[in-house]
Amino acid sequence: MGWDTDGAPHTVALARTGRSEQEPDRLPEVRELAEFGWELAPDAPMWGFLPYVWPEDRRTWVPDRSTRWAVETRLDSTGTITGAICQPLSQHDLDVLENDANTDLAEAGVPPRPPGRLWLLRPIADHEDIDSVLDHLFTMAETRGIEARSSAAFAALCADELRSLHATAQGRHGTW
Repeated sequence: MGWDTDGAPHTVALARTGRSEQEPDRLPEVRELAEFGWELAPDAPMWGFLPYVWPEDRRTWVPDRSTRWAVETRLDSTGTITGAICQPLSQHDLDVLENDANTDLAEAGVPPRPPGRLWLLRPIADHEDIDSVLDHLFTMAETRGIEARSSAAFAALCADELRSLHATAQGRHGTW
């Protein structure tokens, strides 16, 4: 477990520099890695710890060159959209989001994440995609009476279950 603070980003990211106006899932390096079975880590706050506990050989990261957007819409009295303004989130708003994420991580017993990274994961064992792994983790939590939320108990359950799934798959398939 860990944030791989000394590790380098995936090599596909090395050719890309500078800010992009694209959202994370639209970055060329993320789309390229998706072709090889990588998926962006879930961005829901309850899953913020997931890259920390995911098996190291099934996770990677790229520098976050993306832009997060705020969309403000205007409605008329009938609820019809009459206008929209789309603008990048300010640095202050981004800092608030990062602080909130690190607060959730602290509740899960996980140290703050390194800033400026987009984490990508590969499915584990016989799961086809990350959503399937998440469904499995939800089921495990429900079976054991652990609330599926950003907590130390849920993070520990996920870490143990991911380690078990990965060890079983490695034993069955050899090294990935």
